[in-house]
Amino acid sequence: MHTDVVTQHAVVIAGGGPTGLMLAAELALAQVDVAIVERRASQEVPGSRSRGLHARSLEVLDQRGVVERFVSQGKAVQNVAFGQAPLDLSDFPTRHNHGLALLQERFERILAEWVGELAVPLYRGCEVTGFTQDDTGVDVVLSDGRALRAKYLVGCDGGRSLVRKAAGIEFPGWDASISYLIAEVEMTGAPAFGIRRDEKGTYAMGPLEDGRVGVVLREEQVGTGDAPTLEGLREGLVALYGTDHGLRSATYLSRFTDMTRQAASYRDRRVLLAGDAAHVHSPMGGQGLNLGVQDAVNLGWKLAQVVRGVSPEDLLDTYQAERHPVAARALRKTMAQTALARGDARMDAVRETLAELLRMDGPRKQYAAMMSGLDVHYDLGNGHPLLGRRMPDLDLVTADGPRRVFHLLHDARPVLLDLGEPGTLDITPWADRVRRVAARYTGAWELPVLGAVTAPVAVLIRPDGHVAWVGEGTDPGLREALTRWFGPPRPA
Repeated sequence: MHTDVVTQHAVVIAGGGPTGLMLAAELALAQVDVAIVERRASQEVPGSRSRGLHARSLEVLDQRGVVERFVSQGKAVQNVAFGQAPLDLSDFPTRHNHGLALLQERFERILAEWVGELAVPLYRGCEVTGFTQDDTGVDVVLSDGRALRAKYLVGCDGGRSLVRKAAGIEFPGWDASISYLIAEVEMTGAPAFGIRRDEKGTYAMGPLEDGRVGVVLREEQVGTGDAPTLEGLREGLVALYGTDHGLRSATYLSRFTDMTRQAASYRDRRVLLAGDAAHVHSPMGGQGLNLGVQDAVNLGWKLAQVVRGVSPEDLLDTYQAERHPVAARALRKTMAQTALARGDARMDAVRETLAELLRMDGPRKQYAAMMSGLDVHYDLGNGHPLLGRRMPDLDLVTADGPRRVFHLLHDARPVLLDLGEPGTLDITPWADRVRRVAARYTGAWELPVLGAVTAPVAVLIRPDGHVAWVGEGTDPGLREALTRWFGPPRPA
């Protein structure tokens, strides 16, 4: 390749779905030259796909000051469940003690509008077909013949990720044990809506807009090969309902399975993976989109600092160290929910027992926090309960007036929140990277599941909203935490 015919970017993202868009926004906020390659000519999403956001995803968007764009287009709902047992978040200590009903297409369109405002270039109507990497970057080949050169390539290109395969990253896990047809159809009949269950799995029909009907059918045999057909859908309806209810046409018809896999590594030198490219699983529990968005927010600031030379490359190792266990746990929980969807008498008994347990406050809070993403705890060592957890969105009093913690994170920069005596914590060697905010807060500090925690005197907050250091009035460990997460001190 010749540099005079190659377009250069600091980071190229393969895939412009929710994960790729969120990552692009994070990098753009950090003033990194990032571009997206997306095979779709527009942001249109076939079918309903994901139907909503969980609480932590809403918090992440709130941290960037854009959550109202999404909330205004959706509906607040208690959308967390485990094994069909509903889990109420309304007593959780967060401004977003609920989920948001919002179809993926609408979510992507709003996200794409924001990314457009951040002036991120999109290469639409083409996809990454190959790449080679060397010590200084990655040469990326596109399907339309164009070539790009980047310091890093991130595969956000879905479960069948070409980037993952071309990088030679293994994708171990479990093959599908069941498959489902999912469709949006027109019918002349009047089906009985609701969820049904038999010994093999669940199936359901429900009303959609414009009189259409949403259908989810378990298949008699696991289907993984040929694309589903209208005739196959008709046969499935007759087999399970005794009639096709006058099926006329399908505006959307696809298949999903409970195949469960996770990339053995999220990184191969200058190539990284996020979202479905890094982990696939059953859609039960609605984890996929939310996991991907939070992958992006964890990776974005780290990759930006490495690209800009602020931090050494080994900061990228913390992306896998932190996000791989989170996804591994989600995969196992979706596998459990797939098993719970089966309807034989023994599984009915398990489901009833589980529902009884989840009506108790302790288990309900623990599982609701897990499914909503509010309990994520990165292992940053021993110390205060806040360490490694999401920072609560406190109402602060500052010299500039009232401020919420999430307001301080809008520009995706780290913040040292100093609630003690002014001037006791000196971060001058990091002042070009870390914003110091002196503030007062007199209320209780409360975390999901854990409840009230001791009020710290100072907190170092990463751009992703997780706490990197907690202080008690002096600065032991602060310099080490600043260096670890935000690069070496600037020379005096």
